[in-house]
Amino acid sequence: YLNEIYLGQDRDRAIHGVGLASLYYFGKTVEHLTLAESAVLVGMVKGPTLYDPFRNPERALERRNLVLRETKDRGFATMEEYSRARASDLGVNQKAAMGTSPHPAFLDLVHRQLRRDYDEADLRSEGLRVFTTLAPRVQAAAERALERKIAQFDRGKIFGEPGLEGAVVVTDTQSGEVQALVGGRDVRFRGFNRALDAARPVGSLLKPAIYLTALADPAHYTLVTPIDDGPFVWKSRGAPDWEPTNYDKTFHGAVPLRTALAHSYNAATARLGTDIGVEKVLVTIKRLGIERPLNPFASTLLGAADLAPLEVAQMYQTIASGGFRTPLRAIREVTTQDGRPLKRYALAVEQAFAPEPMYLITAAMQGVVREGTAQSLKNWVPLETAVAGKTGTTTEQRDAWFAGFTGDRLGIVWIGYDDNRAARLSGAGAALPVWGEMMAALAPEPLALPKPDGIENVLIDPESGLRADFACSGAVELPFALGSAPAERAPCASALGVVVEGVKQQAKTWMQRLFGR
Repeated sequence: YLNEIYLGQDRDRAIHGVGLASLYYFGKTVEHLTLAESAVLVGMVKGPTLYDPFRNPERALERRNLVLRETKDRGFATMEEYSRARASDLGVNQKAAMGTSPHPAFLDLVHRQLRRDYDEADLRSEGLRVFTTLAPRVQAAAERALERKIAQFDRGKIFGEPGLEGAVVVTDTQSGEVQALVGGRDVRFRGFNRALDAARPVGSLLKPAIYLTALADPAHYTLVTPIDDGPFVWKSRGAPDWEPTNYDKTFHGAVPLRTALAHSYNAATARLGTDIGVEKVLVTIKRLGIERPLNPFASTLLGAADLAPLEVAQMYQTIASGGFRTPLRAIREVTTQDGRPLKRYALAVEQAFAPEPMYLITAAMQGVVREGTAQSLKNWVPLETAVAGKTGTTTEQRDAWFAGFTGDRLGIVWIGYDDNRAARLSGAGAALPVWGEMMAALAPEPLALPKPDGIENVLIDPESGLRADFACSGAVELPFALGSAPAERAPCASALGVVVEGVKQQAKTWMQRLFGR
């Protein structure tokens, strides 16, 4: 009874139980309360509002003294203890608390995971300790970046009328621990949590799943495989023809696979996805961690699917960790007051993909930042950080997304209007600056994934997509699954030069394996 009884109101938070009440009114745990302080709480049972020591201190003091007298008269306190307690003041905190946690959106996630993973009876026990994954510095950076950027966008009416909203999720790339979560521009507001509940179209954020599906089949697809970015029409019985267009309203002909992803070409991506098979891509999306059922339509390939930012984070977490799927968590442990674990919170890790295709898709996503739709990120984060990312913009520019990861953190940002109005939003223009400002404040670790044994680097001529040597201007070194690189040499390369480059790469690989770098 004492663990559940209502004992007051802290703005939007109800104070239930003597454990929480002792912290709220006196800033200490129950076992450290004095006789006088205990009497204040007991006195409030009859009327928490009437005897609220903050609002009605004189009435609360009178009620406390009555409880003390009854305690003495019933033999539970000596005359000396009674006199000393009665002579003390109320002893409540100088200033009442300010509602719930200063990070209500993160706390909302904690509450949901607690209710999912623990018995309600255990959670109502007095004195439980919950150890969360919140990283205060990361949370502060996320809140500051979202607040500042949205205010800037609204002042200039850059993307439309004032009233933009947003959400941010940041996780540890290896453990899946949620380090920060922001549910809206008013970061202290305890209400609709957009990071968890705003399921919005994700646009191009699903594209990496298509390219990952392709790269998992190195006999047919590599980073330089030509993909047709010409006009594309998908016919389906009983439905209008689907004709995706590119953001720049231009078709680009045959482009390398990595370029189609870097510049987020819709026609090329739709053609690739339908060639592979929509169902096959949906299987990849599910393996990446998306549990929500998605429609098996061709339009789903280009993001005609609604997901909340936390769901997007779960998908990209699997990519950022090199193919290991780890459920995102906000809680490390729950213990009783004396430190006994209430329940072991085991870290579940499952290898969902082989390391080779994960290495290739990460390299392709680094190209998005280096030379594609997210190249403006260099204004906040040095190129040497080698961020892998993907921008997302939805129909009529209603939603802006950016998902990106460094060597230590994954961040998801969504920007849009709650009423889903058409706007002028873009992933690169609205969501990416929030991500960039946030990460710039955190000095992220460079992204340098270890190269799997099944990957080799080959010098490629970007003009022809064939093997290059030192004589080829602008040649780039690209990763390939063993045996999948082009065998033919580019017109600019000599047979001897290609052989020399091959020997160089073999020696480099041998040194990396020998010294681990």
